[in-house]
Amino acid sequence: MQFPSSLLLSVAAFAGAAAAQGVSTYVNPAVPTGTPIAANYTGPLRPQVHYSPPKGFMNDPNGMFYLNGVFHLYYQYNPTGLGAGNQLTLVNSALGPCDEQRRLHVGEPADRAVPPEERQYVFSGSVVVDANNTSGFFPNQNNGVVAVFTLARYNEDGSGGPQTQAIAYSHDEGYTFQYYDRNPVINSTSSHFRDPKVIRHGDAWAMVVAYAQEFAVGIFTSPDLKQWTWASNFTNHGLLGAQYECPNIVKMPVRDRDSGAVVDEKYVITLSAQPGAPLGGSVTQYFIGDFNGTHFSTVDAATRLTDFAKDNYAAQFFYGVEGNPISMGWASNWQYAQQVPTGNNEGWRSAMTLPRVSYLTKAPRIGWTMVDEIYDPKPILGDSLASKTDMGNGSVTVDYADVASGALYVEANVTGIDVAKATSFSTLNLTFASPASGEALRSGFYLGGDNPFFVDRGGLRGFDNVFFTDKFSVTDVYYDGAADKSAAWRVQAVLDRSLYEVFVGGGRHAGTVLLYPSQPLTLLTVAARDLPPGARVSVAVWALKSTWAGLADEQGTVVGNVTTKAPSAAKRHMVYEGEFSA
Repeated sequence: MQFPSSLLLSVAAFAGAAAAQGVSTYVNPAVPTGTPIAANYTGPLRPQVHYSPPKGFMNDPNGMFYLNGVFHLYYQYNPTGLGAGNQLTLVNSALGPCDEQRRLHVGEPADRAVPPEERQYVFSGSVVVDANNTSGFFPNQNNGVVAVFTLARYNEDGSGGPQTQAIAYSHDEGYTFQYYDRNPVINSTSSHFRDPKVIRHGDAWAMVVAYAQEFAVGIFTSPDLKQWTWASNFTNHGLLGAQYECPNIVKMPVRDRDSGAVVDEKYVITLSAQPGAPLGGSVTQYFIGDFNGTHFSTVDAATRLTDFAKDNYAAQFFYGVEGNPISMGWASNWQYAQQVPTGNNEGWRSAMTLPRVSYLTKAPRIGWTMVDEIYDPKPILGDSLASKTDMGNGSVTVDYADVASGALYVEANVTGIDVAKATSFSTLNLTFASPASGEALRSGFYLGGDNPFFVDRGGLRGFDNVFFTDKFSVTDVYYDGAADKSAAWRVQAVLDRSLYEVFVGGGRHAGTVLLYPSQPLTLLTVAARDLPPGARVSVAVWALKSTWAGLADEQGTVVGNVTTKAPSAAKRHMVYEGEFSA
């Protein structure tokens, strides 16, 4: 199913101009349209550097694209409840910037996508820029935007009806859309045919779309985004679970592991399975291969996961980004997404991951790997809270109770590791604790033995759910064995109240972990133990700036966006600042 110049920010309807095409539209009276949603972003569990909706329930990121200095994020949204439902929406949060560094701004929803009839919902989709006017919708412009999405019909008894693929087009760079009056562009009788992702390949368009319960990804081609022809299927690969969802396909550079130089390019298909993850619930896997516009072939038979933890699903790559692709995912898991305590306590559920920059490389011993790096966090770094260049077998403790955002960025590097002398007791650990309640989130790496990195949220007491798995680990092979006399290892982590994202070994592995302490975590300890002689540890900790605080009024309320590109309105709705240099 389903980032600091103050530049433009606005939010608009995805298909709200359907009536202009003579197509009937249905608006659930409970769903606000054209009305900004005000909300309080000061709750103790509300992330301050991740995007979350003002109220209600959010899930899959949709239709992400980059155009003229703005990153656009649409997403599935239910503004009327705290669980999935009323999926009338592909809500656009324009992620702005428009200078040399291209920075990310995120807003909140105002207008809603309107499906053509009652009992029909807008499920996940994608957006492309039709620069050459292949569709014919944009005779006098080279910045026309076309959205491709699933329309899911439900019968009167609540059973699923057919799911078909439809399009809408925008003359104002994705802020308002017109519904195509000859939809659907791909018909079907299946109730499980959804989540189209479209890219440009050569002189044609290519789409991947899930035949969800047939465990196949259909590949379609089109000259104009309106007429589509089936080309092939990518079938029964990886973890099947109960169904496939949210396929993506993206071209990705291959970089030399040592120099970082681009040496080749490949394609990656990401594919979400739900339920059926090894740890339970939903998971995203990826496959590396070659794509000729009609067929995808893998480089090997391996199934690789985007995250080693449990809370990153349905990630999508921004269309229109050159070089290293950029993605964001839904930071949750369907096993408990509709029960997490932010709903009852603060009136909202779900957040997006931080943006990630990806490329392919050959990792030590593991081979093919999609590296996920955290996007440059410099613009949101606040005060330096700790910096130590040679900690050795010691520790650094940071009391961050006075950090208004409650959010931290941590880097730790271990160099000069004599791998022959590292033991299974050689560790580097990051612990975030609450002195008030005695709770703690623990994570760390064992440099010897099987080289596991772990995250343990079992010491937190703010959420009790049988599916809320509390421990995660991944093996990080950080050296080539006998060929290396010494090695180095790195971890980067962001703790954001109720979200923990960690990037291991420079992004060879990534983990996204939800956490719900009963009291705020305010004390960080970074500690090294039993390191081999010659190993050096450097640690740096920064406070992170809240991306919401500057928008709040005296009562702490953030007023939602309006559908406009006017700088005067846009500037006051800028909520996330962060450099993007794709």
